[in-house]
Amino acid sequence: MKRVLITGAHGQLGRCLRDASERFVDFECTFVTKEQLDICASESLSAYFKKYTFDYCINTAAYTHVEKAEAETKEAFSINAEAVATLSEVCKINQVVLLHISTDYVFDGTKRSPYLETDSTSPVNVYGASKLKGEQQIAEILEEHYIIRTSWLYSQYRKNFYTSMLRFAEEKRELSITTAETGTPTNANDLAEICFQMLQKNPKYGIYNFSNTGEATWYDFAAAIFKYHGISSSVSLHKTDFFKTEAKRPAYSVLNTHKISQALSININNWEESLKALIEKV
Repeated sequence: MKRVLITGAHGQLGRCLRDASERFVDFECTFVTKEQLDICASESLSAYFKKYTFDYCINTAAYTHVEKAEAETKEAFSINAEAVATLSEVCKINQVVLLHISTDYVFDGTKRSPYLETDSTSPVNVYGASKLKGEQQIAEILEEHYIIRTSWLYSQYRKNFYTSMLRFAEEKRELSITTAETGTPTNANDLAEICFQMLQKNPKYGIYNFSNTGEATWYDFAAAIFKYHGISSSVSLHKTDFFKTEAKRPAYSVLNTHKISQALSININNWEESLKALIEKV
């Protein structure tokens, strides 16, 4: 039985990984929160890997506040880049394969066809820059790694666009949602399944894109959430092409998922189908 360490256990992907782990009985999983294991604390991290033996580490711990990162640059890079470098070093010393979660925000959004893993990166905000730096650190330090870039992650857990829309629907009768960005909503439960399949099937090391298929604006995503929850009539939803933010965002960040689909021999769910599956589940 292979042993897997999963960081960021209280995050939405961490929780989805915990759910998915029940279906992957070949893995013995250890879930740790920031309080139990802070990846920024290098000495504690090294000591933990010496005390316990792992075959794999799935790192979901990250600084994810896209807006706050513009002002909290040092903290974003500390968690998303410097700590990731340390984790990579520790994994190398202890012969642990690292699976790290990255983002579509490593791209600038000027392309108008789905981004390939090999496309040039050029982040337009601090969050994207910090995540790209983390990717680069892993590649320089550790050969035995998987980096999964994903997009617009949501689930039934924690604060995300899906849970926020449901909360807003209860509090407001009118909502204005932007059409200025196009990407792909991705069910974190699907990503959790993919993480375990990567470890199970052991494809070639490197970068892989994973999202659900298709594309949408944030307005499209909101409209689908209300539609499939049967609450469209209770919310007046408006399109807007302007949305004031501190951080610039890529206008187009759809990911091409052909590589991971071929590597794992899987069919990937369309984002609307996956949204409906989540609603039926919860």
